[in-house]
Amino acid sequence: MTDKDNALFTTIRQPNLRSGLADTLMAQIESGDLKPGQRLPTEQAIMAATGVSRTIVREALATLRAKGLITTHQGLGAFVSNDPNPRSFSIIPNDLQSIDEVLRVLELRMGVEYEAAGLAALRRTPEDVERMQDRLHALDKALEKGGYGAQEDYAFHRSILVATQNSYYSRLFDTFGDIMVPRQWARLDKMTAFERKRHAARMRREHHAIFAAIRDGNEAAARRAIRSHLSKSAARFEELRDATNLS
Repeated sequence: MTDKDNALFTTIRQPNLRSGLADTLMAQIESGDLKPGQRLPTEQAIMAATGVSRTIVREALATLRAKGLITTHQGLGAFVSNDPNPRSFSIIPNDLQSIDEVLRVLELRMGVEYEAAGLAALRRTPEDVERMQDRLHALDKALEKGGYGAQEDYAFHRSILVATQNSYYSRLFDTFGDIMVPRQWARLDKMTAFERKRHAARMRREHHAIFAAIRDGNEAAARRAIRSHLSKSAARFEELRDATNLS
């Protein structure tokens, strides 16, 4: 590996090496430092330069492939795509390999859903309210059964976006699917029965507050409720990260 190749990896020596490696390579591709058609260093060379495992290297390369930034050829290695500039933004499972990445997604959601909740409160129709009520009931049932309720949670939040009467909001969420609700990090399996019950009650309380504000047409309250819910979710993830050192 050349000195230039080594320079590609000087920014990834951080706790979250998996996403750091993918982000570094992505930045090099998008900046043009790694040019269309250029061959990437071998897995072994990347491992030697970074000190990460082969598994992490392969997961980082899989992320780049999923985004259309690189292509691989059997026996030849990985190459920067001839047209590496992504035409659409996406979040894929490999992007959420750490709590820090989950927190970044929550920041994105807060920006989108804060505005959407306000618009939904102003524009919701009786059909929208009924749809949100149904989705909320399904989420309640999933939580009562002790599950994560990721799909039901996603469906409820999507129903808010639909109620904006602006299809771009719901289409944005459809791009990501229920990965926007990364409940796998909630660690319900590590909770006691009492903790799971308290967690479910808290989730129900926060979601019902959002629904009530939108149903009642209270724009300011809807914005406050969604911001409070996502802020509290972020705080819970930060607490988990700090307690378990899962960055």
